[in-house]
Amino acid sequence: MYLCISFCGLKPTSSDAWSEKYCKQYIYTAHEKVGVALPSGGSVLMRSIQLRVKITFVVLTRAMQSKWIRGRITFSSNPFISLFFAIPILLCSPLACGSSSQDLDVRISFDLCRGEREFLDMRKKIASRALKKTLGLPEEPKKDEIPVVAVVGSGGGMRAMTAFYGNLSGLQQLDLLDILMYMCGISGSTWCLSKLYKDPHWSHNDLQDAISVARKLVTSSKVGAFSAERLVYYFQQLVLLEKEGRKVTLTDLWGLIIEYFLQQKQDPSKLSDQQSAVRWGQNPFPIYAAVNVKPNVSSHEFTEWCEFTPYEFGTHKYGAFIRIEDFGSEFFNGLLLGKRLEPRICFLQGIWASAFAANLDEIWEEVISSKVGFLESLKDAIKTLDPLQLEKRMVMPGGAFSHLFQDLFKSRFSAGENINFMRGLYLHRDYVNAKEFVAWKGTHQDAFPNQLTPMEHSLYLIDGVFSINSPFPLVLQPERDVDVILSFNYSWEAPFEVLHQAQKYCEEREIPFPHIVVSETDKQKPKECYMFVDDRNPKVPIVLHFPLVNNTFQKYKAPGVERETEDEKSFGNFPVEGEKSPYHSMNFTYQPNEFDRLLELSRYNIMNNKEAILKALTLGMKRRVLKNAKRK
Repeated sequence: MYLCISFCGLKPTSSDAWSEKYCKQYIYTAHEKVGVALPSGGSVLMRSIQLRVKITFVVLTRAMQSKWIRGRITFSSNPFISLFFAIPILLCSPLACGSSSQDLDVRISFDLCRGEREFLDMRKKIASRALKKTLGLPEEPKKDEIPVVAVVGSGGGMRAMTAFYGNLSGLQQLDLLDILMYMCGISGSTWCLSKLYKDPHWSHNDLQDAISVARKLVTSSKVGAFSAERLVYYFQQLVLLEKEGRKVTLTDLWGLIIEYFLQQKQDPSKLSDQQSAVRWGQNPFPIYAAVNVKPNVSSHEFTEWCEFTPYEFGTHKYGAFIRIEDFGSEFFNGLLLGKRLEPRICFLQGIWASAFAANLDEIWEEVISSKVGFLESLKDAIKTLDPLQLEKRMVMPGGAFSHLFQDLFKSRFSAGENINFMRGLYLHRDYVNAKEFVAWKGTHQDAFPNQLTPMEHSLYLIDGVFSINSPFPLVLQPERDVDVILSFNYSWEAPFEVLHQAQKYCEEREIPFPHIVVSETDKQKPKECYMFVDDRNPKVPIVLHFPLVNNTFQKYKAPGVERETEDEKSFGNFPVEGEKSPYHSMNFTYQPNEFDRLLELSRYNIMNNKEAILKALTLGMKRRVLKNAKRK
């Protein structure tokens, strides 16, 4: 048993200058005497570095039963400065000593959370009935015979959002939505998911209603996002975040802009609200992807996948998770130090699709060369504002807006900077043997214990597309035990790149994944659907991959139904990529005909490959039985 007492304060850089935060930690075994006096009242004098610190304990009653001893620090060298502090009393982190984590506010475990486990129990009953009907089985499969099917949607802005609606609509028309266990999105795909899951029964309602709403938003003008009224609203919201103690970043502004794109009004919803959409297993379980990076390290060299679900935020790499309601709150040593309100979902959308998280100069070059007007309009709007005069005109406190907009086009790095909830937790020295860590690469960040994420003050969360433009890592966790993956790819002119990236990711971590082999012919002219299977190993998931291509759709308006009239032929004849395509990632507004074409194409590509999907499901059931037999 361990007792851990931490003193937190500021570290002096000179005799009278205080700046850098530090924490001094004392750890005692149960057989040692605690060397820190805890008087019933009064004060204790301590010498810290070169300054005398007077610590007055203000909460001492039943101290050993509470999580914190709170107090105030005053400095003899400067009586005008005082610091409030808290001394956490806790069992040493299970990451370090293997103790129980029941008393911690951070869940330390690789297992699925309780909410997700309960969801799976209920969802499998629904999936069992759906499989019997769809595959024409004589009876409903048993619980351990049901394949775990996951959908992964790639990024691609409005292109991804629109096509994802079409793919899901195709699955609904084939009565396949109830077979799905997981629905995982990244970047633009998360816009589709986050809108769908506002309806607790979306997969059992006609998706055409949700599609009609999305169509109206995608085809509407985005100029209103930069009106004077909207800019004032952004300012107010950013100041509120700053007052709550959050570090306001570019992704927060981007999230507010996305809010207008997707709602055209304030959206009060939070991710935890989506618990009502999975509480009874009535819809697939949604997972939203992001990656944690380091400001001075390329995302090609180091990323850590993080997941957002209606129940939790965390990272499987460290086996550390917090309640989604506590995202953005302050933690230390596994305990909740400062509770903050759960952020509205638009601020999470800003992280999930943070197109600005890369080098801004490079993004500007791409935007200018693509001749897309959206971001140029934003630049012009900001140029018309005088940051120094803005507060005078608005008569508002705070400087978040002016500081943010003043540096908007100068920063070399931008990410959603959040308090690191793992701070103060320490890994066991044998962490290098864990497969999630790439410590065997001598130059990788994982090889240096003092550079591991729990040692960092902040998490820098960005769009997962800067690692892999599809959230494969989140559904490949062994605890989720996925058998079949439906991969919907909306990448721009890169139909197979996500598969090769996922394969490399899995090889480095010894995660089962099929070997990806694509012929030169397919690279030049991709088909609508590909199945990748490892016949020898049932632990390897079946991947059914759908590139975004316009092949047979040009000739057929529905599977087996040819186009006849000139209007029908014209409707099906359009490019989904290339210079003449309207679906570039930086285009946020489509013409009604452009939306309809992309939606119908995506729906058709699913329905036209019904047999491939049913084959994958049947094979997935057989492999599930084999997998379970080997475990026994």
